[in-house]
Amino acid sequence: QVQLVESGGGLVQAGGSLRLSCAASGSIFAINRMGWYRQAPGKQRELVAAITSGGSTNYADSVKGRFTISRDNAETTVYLQMNNLKPEDTAVYYCNLRANWARDYWGQGTQVTVSS
Repeated sequence: QVQLVESGGGLVQAGGSLRLSCAASGSIFAINRMGWYRQAPGKQRELVAAITSGGSTNYADSVKGRFTISRDNAETTVYLQMNNLKPEDTAVYYCNLRANWARDYWGQGTQVTVSS
């Protein structure tokens, strides 16, 4: 069993900041990468940012320069620092863990709402 526990969502005004956290636990044998996806109403889930086991990062074009993904030394907690938030960033944000021979695990989702 693998568990992902997210925290840090909420309501913020445009231009503000939020920090999301995701802690992974359970039967994790090999992590390929951890990341964050988001899904806005009526839209498909999209990758926001990811960090590989080697430390490489990638970001959606829409968040480059505003969001930063990082992880703790144990590599089981991932963070998403979101600055200069825009109303179009409003979505449910999901933590994703790819591990155990490329199997995907998902968190329960945390709502981020940015008011204009």
